[in-house]
Amino acid sequence: MKLKNITLGVALALASMGAASAATTTVRLISFNDFHGNMQSPGNFSIQPGGSGTALTSKASGGVDYLAGYVNSLKSGYPNNAVVSAGDLTGASPLISGAFHDEGAVEAMNRLGLEFNAVGNHEFDYGKTEVLRKQNGGCYPGGTIGRDTCMGSASIGTPVPVPYPFEGAKYKYLSANVVDTVSGKTLFPAYGIKSFKSSTGGTIRVGFIGMTLKDTPTIVTPSGVAGLTFKDEIQTVNALIPTLRARGVESIVVLIHQGGFQGSTGPNYINDCSLVSGGVADATAMQPVRDIIAGLDNAVDVVVSGHTHTGYTCMLPNKVGRSIPVTQAGNYGRVLTNIDLSIDNLTGDVTNASFHNTVVDRTNAAITPDATIKSIVDAYNTNISPVANQVVATITDKIANAELSAVSPATGTTGEKPAGDLIADSMLAATSPVAFGGAQIAFTNNGGVRADYFNKATPATYPYDLTYGDAFTVQPFGNNMVTMTLTAQQIKDALEMQFVPSSSCSTPSGANKQASYDKVMQPSNGFYFSWSASGANCNKIRDVILTTYDNSGAVLTTDQLVTAGVVSSVKTYRVTVNSFMATGGDNLAVFNNGTDRIGGAQDIDTSVAYLAQFKAPNAAYDPTATNLHKPRIVKLQ
Repeated sequence: MKLKNITLGVALALASMGAASAATTTVRLISFNDFHGNMQSPGNFSIQPGGSGTALTSKASGGVDYLAGYVNSLKSGYPNNAVVSAGDLTGASPLISGAFHDEGAVEAMNRLGLEFNAVGNHEFDYGKTEVLRKQNGGCYPGGTIGRDTCMGSASIGTPVPVPYPFEGAKYKYLSANVVDTVSGKTLFPAYGIKSFKSSTGGTIRVGFIGMTLKDTPTIVTPSGVAGLTFKDEIQTVNALIPTLRARGVESIVVLIHQGGFQGSTGPNYINDCSLVSGGVADATAMQPVRDIIAGLDNAVDVVVSGHTHTGYTCMLPNKVGRSIPVTQAGNYGRVLTNIDLSIDNLTGDVTNASFHNTVVDRTNAAITPDATIKSIVDAYNTNISPVANQVVATITDKIANAELSAVSPATGTTGEKPAGDLIADSMLAATSPVAFGGAQIAFTNNGGVRADYFNKATPATYPYDLTYGDAFTVQPFGNNMVTMTLTAQQIKDALEMQFVPSSSCSTPSGANKQASYDKVMQPSNGFYFSWSASGANCNKIRDVILTTYDNSGAVLTTDQLVTAGVVSSVKTYRVTVNSFMATGGDNLAVFNNGTDRIGGAQDIDTSVAYLAQFKAPNAAYDPTATNLHKPRIVKLQ
């Protein structure tokens, strides 16, 4: 009988008889999530280690060599340990990893000691064949070995571009809720089991269930999830409990690529779990993972989460109201979580758990970075440096991947990002010529902007010569441009779909947990829309205007597509989006109905070509320039 499943009265009675005094064994879990191939430090990380009211501390953080150093440090004194990841280990990666199909990141994780990785949505960016290759090894298909595949000579200490077979992951991918539609089997094992030696000489078995969010098909290019079915997270976990118990497993950990957001404290209090906003209980805090926890079988002891790129340490109630640890370690290898489980030697149950998030601080003299892993990083960096270090533009200041603040009386943010504006402008510039699509408007998706355009040096100084590597870090997906014809009504529908938790405003299709936060598209220069925060779903968009300008900045035409929430134009428009959006990504299903489609260049190529006009002898790119016509998005009450 599991003590955690019996009543308090019975537990006290057993304790009085000495039945609850059995020795326990400590098992330490070391976890992280959303690494995204960040083999090098992504820059400084600001935290408020004491919680609300304490000063921000900015630290040089991350880098897989230091990540491994912290893992080794956290293992010290804890012989019973397991290193696990909650998904998006690869995909949407910086150039040093993405250019080589993330092979270097996998090689580094092999040597870091990772044991289990739950698949995330970005593991499917290039389809099931590619994620299977990540596990099994072998060169990227294409018939020849080039600069971008099987360059793992770094892993044997030869820092030159010599072809070397990609070894594949030594850790195990887990995909409990991802099923191959042909075979009916999970793409990877649903769970893994690790045995530990107990303090009394016996064996303790801990089970790890791994999975991704069920809504992965709505946020991944459809070709990436072709032939796969993604099942409900709660039902999947609960159905596996009898199987694990039959195998002698009573301690169960769920690794899930889905997460939440804290309430009013925000993401920088990495060892908090705020469920309030403005001092009032907030039902939206820690969603959508909070609802998932609330449906889990009482046999689940710990949930390691991911996807939302936040840091938290929580106790959240499960199906029977028992609170269990729920953690997340931010993103990009900048934070590690250690979770210490006390496991009863007789029953195999978790009797206690403690947890803590630690910043991977590269200035910490007590941590020794892993030399072997550093040699891998250095070798890949040498291989890609000729491309990465090419200057593509000069910028006058950081171009932020952060939403602009709304103007009073509206509060919060509008959804518009300066970095998103730049990308949308580059898409329009590439596709506005008639031969390349004749675009009048361009949109990029909110999640398609991965970072700031900025100087990573400390302190950052401007003007700054932006490199190809910098630009790739912001836009690492490899999506192509797609230009199509849409009506004014379809454009309004697409804008409404940014907010509504369904795939269509005309025929709502039910809740979509991924839509627990807005996915505001980033528009190109000359396109303006306003939206009402208090407006009903499918009736938030108030005004939409398209303006064109001549080279001097004078207005040529003004076209009102929507007036006070009503479509006021019968025209059609040429609109460019990326291939992810063009096939219904982010639940923007209306783009599937665009006509007269024409494909275009790759996203990184369009942005680099656009940026090229902003370097000597020309003026630098100024994100505050008046000719960018910001704000392009206005939030109303």
